[in-house]
Amino acid sequence: MSEFDKIVNEIDTKITNEKLFERIDKLESFYSKKVLDAFKKYMISETDFHGTTGYGYNDTGRDKIDSVFADILDSEKALVRSQFISGTHALTVTFFGLLRPGDKLLSISGLPYDTLDEVIGIKDNPSSLKSFGISFDYLDLLNNDFDYDKISDYLRNNKVKVIEIQRSRGYADREAISNEKIKRVVKLIKEIDKDIIIMVDNCYCEMTDFVSPTSDSVGCDIMVGSLIKNLGGGIAPNGAYVAGKSHLVDLVAERLTVPGQGAEVGPSLDMNKYFLQGIYMAPSVVAASLKTNILASLLLARIGYSTNPRYDEEHHDIVLAIKFNEPNKLISYVEGIQEYSAIDNYIKPIPSDMPGYSDKIIMASGSFIQGSSIEISCDGPIRPPYIAYMQGSLTYQYGRLAVINAVRKVYEER
Repeated sequence: MSEFDKIVNEIDTKITNEKLFERIDKLESFYSKKVLDAFKKYMISETDFHGTTGYGYNDTGRDKIDSVFADILDSEKALVRSQFISGTHALTVTFFGLLRPGDKLLSISGLPYDTLDEVIGIKDNPSSLKSFGISFDYLDLLNNDFDYDKISDYLRNNKVKVIEIQRSRGYADREAISNEKIKRVVKLIKEIDKDIIIMVDNCYCEMTDFVSPTSDSVGCDIMVGSLIKNLGGGIAPNGAYVAGKSHLVDLVAERLTVPGQGAEVGPSLDMNKYFLQGIYMAPSVVAASLKTNILASLLLARIGYSTNPRYDEEHHDIVLAIKFNEPNKLISYVEGIQEYSAIDNYIKPIPSDMPGYSDKIIMASGSFIQGSSIEISCDGPIRPPYIAYMQGSLTYQYGRLAVINAVRKVYEER
């Protein structure tokens, strides 16, 4: 047995003895029941799989899916559509649905994802929010939490229409934001101005906590997520959701389709079965992703690399940030994930230019669905401190194989 194999056995024993998967198993059980309860409540039937074409009038399956997602996400209403081509698209439609010329958008979790730069107008684009007279500002986090004093001061001196919170880290060197922290900042915001709309980018975060940001206990107004991440369960081939207060979801629906028609139109085509089967599988897939992250965190710590979060911290998204501090180790790890991906495992990923990003990106994504983070993927910008961002795995065993290969590759190149 090699030295590395001994390390793997040591880590397996630690996981078992310290019951490191216990919270994840509880989450999986909790959401499995929640999904099944929603299916029972809305009497999901095989006839709901059959989609519509053309205008999409009277699509009962589509409408039931909206209700199922709303219940699971602790929301008054949900809009689940294949017409959303990505999470970025759903965020964009939501921004344009909620904001009007002269309004201000404020991010209180730092700068959003790079792919939103041209949406907001941080980078010039004639179709941006900025080009429509909508202003933007942001406040950085402070020690992985909201800067409550700065937020309070800003809101007392500026009129803000929408506050955006990005829970996951993107390519930033920070922690994912827990619902407990969001709950505290929502209380502060609403005490200053109850009319501010609090919007959450919930991508990568669904089913990692026992409540959703739009639950009464947390208090956010609306949230957005992609279906080629957590809630698609590795089955939904595209799409996204918007969920929250009914009147706000209606505004987004009318921006996606047509004012006056909103969620009543939009054919589901052949997507209903995929969305239903995806959300049904999501609890186990998210659990597998979290377990894969814990294994990776333990193995990497054992050979001298830090991860965020650590194995013994609660995970509030499915992303594991691995700090390599040098480009070659980052590249080796990403190559190792690609080598044990399902599709295109013979292809060697190389740093490349990607739309929406200023740095070269290296990405392992050997998935059945293009760009599907939930299947197992790993990517990162080629810039200091050379962090790899790993997420997903449809099963723990597949994730385990990929992670062991990637860590072994880095270990043997030391």
